[in-house]
Amino acid sequence: MEENKNKDVIDLRELYKKIKARKRLFLITLPATFVLSCLYIICFPRYYDTDVRLAPEMENPMSGGALGSLAASFGFDLSNMETTDAISPMLYPDLMSDNGFVSKFFNFKVVSADGEINTNYHDYLQKMQKSPWWDHVIDWIKQQLPKKEEDAIAGAGGDGKFNPYILSRKEDGLIHKIQDNVQFSMDKKTGVITIMVRDQDKLICKTVADSVCSLLQQFITDYRTSKARNDLKYYTKLAVDAKHDYERARQLYGSYSDRNMDVVLESYRAKQEDLENDMQLKFNTYTAMQTQLQQAKAKVQERTPAFTLLKGASVPIKPSGPKRMIFVIGMVILAFFGTIGWILKDELKKTV
Repeated sequence: MEENKNKDVIDLRELYKKIKARKRLFLITLPATFVLSCLYIICFPRYYDTDVRLAPEMENPMSGGALGSLAASFGFDLSNMETTDAISPMLYPDLMSDNGFVSKFFNFKVVSADGEINTNYHDYLQKMQKSPWWDHVIDWIKQQLPKKEEDAIAGAGGDGKFNPYILSRKEDGLIHKIQDNVQFSMDKKTGVITIMVRDQDKLICKTVADSVCSLLQQFITDYRTSKARNDLKYYTKLAVDAKHDYERARQLYGSYSDRNMDVVLESYRAKQEDLENDMQLKFNTYTAMQTQLQQAKAKVQERTPAFTLLKGASVPIKPSGPKRMIFVIGMVILAFFGTIGWILKDELKKTV
């Protein structure tokens, strides 16, 4: 029993002596880890973060009743979440999963802080991004490989135009890069949408955030007013047709009345009355269509949501990462304990 107890007891002084005896090993591992960590982390370019907070107007057809009161007691406001829209505001962040929506980012105009870059977001991501040197080596190797047939035809539809749902490997990579750089989130309690953007250039970071915010507002506006705009288009066509019919009926009535001004025959007078009645009916239809048209215009305005910008995108002053000092210090600390583990590996095996 005493021998087992002695085996379980760890003599810290003996361990310290063994570590001290191998102190030269630390003079090799720690500086080497420091240098290698610096060389590794310095290859990664700096990046900046900024965000936009947007509060879109939402329909509140119901107050929520007892359920709304119960949810309010837990800190949730159901009145902000209820809507007659088919797309709930909670689903807006899922737009970043759609290639059709994300591909619209390609046309954003971006200018770097130093003014050397002035192009669209697509070319900027494809040709002007900084990356570790080994990424360039991997890209060069990929370029030497024969291209697959599907890559040659991807990205174009049947009419030769760009199709965001038929992408080449390169275009698909750009889509994924944008999805990594731009993130949507929505607060379930307040309904506030936060757009977070990351980029290697601080001015481009702000520009993309503003552009995404405008694109999201346009999407929400188009969706919320789509039915009203279709109704407006329909009533506009009806009003134009009604006006054309009325003017044609008025011309027929006027020309017939002028030709038969002195005629007293009842048949002519009956024909004139028929033309006059038809003209009046066409006028009433035209007036009704004009009223419907004005109501449709008002409906479009009514359905157009208002947006409150709670926090605009600002040009970040300091880079958000990579945290080079923290990384290097962390690697040195890891190397320190790793070296201790290597020195005491025999003792650790005995305690297992």
